[in-house]
Amino acid sequence: MQQTVSGWDDTIVALATPQGVGAIAVIRLSGTRAVQIANTLFTAKDLSVQKTHTLHVGLIQDEGNDIDESVLSLFRAPKSYTGEDVVEISCHGSPYVQQQIIQACIRHGARLAKPGEFTQRAFLNGKLDLTQAEAVADLIASNTHASKRNALHNIRGGFSNVLQQLRENLIQFSALIELELDFSQEDVEFADRRKFYSLIEEAHIVTRDLIDSFKLGNVIKNGVSVAIVGKPNAGKSTLLNTLLNENRAIVSDIAGTTRDTIEEVINIDGILFRFIDTAGIRDNSTDAIERIGIERSYEKLKAADEVIYIFDVNTESPADVEAASGLVRQVNPNYLLVGNKADIAGFELASTKFSGEDVLFISAKNQLHTDILKERLVDKIIQGNLNTESTIVTNARHYEALKQVYEALSDIKTGLDNRLPGDLLALDIRRCLQYISEITGDITNEHVLDYIFSKFCIGK
Repeated sequence: MQQTVSGWDDTIVALATPQGVGAIAVIRLSGTRAVQIANTLFTAKDLSVQKTHTLHVGLIQDEGNDIDESVLSLFRAPKSYTGEDVVEISCHGSPYVQQQIIQACIRHGARLAKPGEFTQRAFLNGKLDLTQAEAVADLIASNTHASKRNALHNIRGGFSNVLQQLRENLIQFSALIELELDFSQEDVEFADRRKFYSLIEEAHIVTRDLIDSFKLGNVIKNGVSVAIVGKPNAGKSTLLNTLLNENRAIVSDIAGTTRDTIEEVINIDGILFRFIDTAGIRDNSTDAIERIGIERSYEKLKAADEVIYIFDVNTESPADVEAASGLVRQVNPNYLLVGNKADIAGFELASTKFSGEDVLFISAKNQLHTDILKERLVDKIIQGNLNTESTIVTNARHYEALKQVYEALSDIKTGLDNRLPGDLLALDIRRCLQYISEITGDITNEHVLDYIFSKFCIGK
């Protein structure tokens, strides 16, 4: 895709680094007058005759007043992030200095950039497709190794390459089908149906894998919620404190100490886990506030992506645990049974006592086997898929469009099975190509673009 920014002959400016005081701040200018505006403020040399990808040190001045001594980075079109002339002013990090430079740029013809407008121009100038542009926002927002890695993979064209290969195969066959229609009177076939059928089957599998990856992609992007539930004094709060390595929840021998849910986020092997310590579940509480907490525990149990049901191996029987796991299973099938305080009874004895259940035995207080619990949680969530080089879908827009691609591919496959004529096959192929193009941005509309880029930060 090679688009141009039609009608966008203005120049935009914005702070590209976070707001506030810092050692250095970067102010970005992009557009047809970027070099001219910077040249007006920069006194050390004439920027208009300087080469692209060069650095220049000197004073920034406006209306006879010195503003700051800065470093200017010059990037000439089309060899820049936006595809336009770009000047980045690295100034001292005083908010006052930042605003002085931005206001000076505006006085000389620039305007403040909207959120994501630099990246939007990069997309419209063909520097990035839409999936790569969205990956830029994902990279900025990434807060784990997994989310960063996936965003970089897509910025480098990982997802785009998969879609591009599928698109090229469909276009090639569609062209042959269209050629057959031109020679319909001669009853000839230019397109090899058997070869195309194999390509559609392969595309079907690839698309299905991408759709299935969204569950993991959502975890990578947004994290996973884990509700810690169990009876009073089972060790829920102690386990949360151990996982956090700090005393976040109040621990007491008094039953019902935790009255409300407590939530904390932990990064485990590149995945954000949001652990929720809930009120102890019991049916005989007479305390009105505690009963409200118990009701909230059931709500969290139902809504959680994963559940840890923790019990005291010394006070609960195998029948108690079996009944409890049955209850948890009815509400949320994604759960782990964790036997706590196993160091008191002895791990071997506890294992023998509860041999009928799949239980992980720990001592939350003494931090025994809690690392195994973390490993078990990660394994359940990612199922070995995190360290592959395959594309993982994290964007809900891509997910919905891929489902439409999958349906269109199914229709093409059915059409080939039923030996439909070329004109009907061509309709399904065009529909599939349209959905793919909506993902990459080859086909889109202004409202969609405005919505996508409005979620970016200003300056990017």
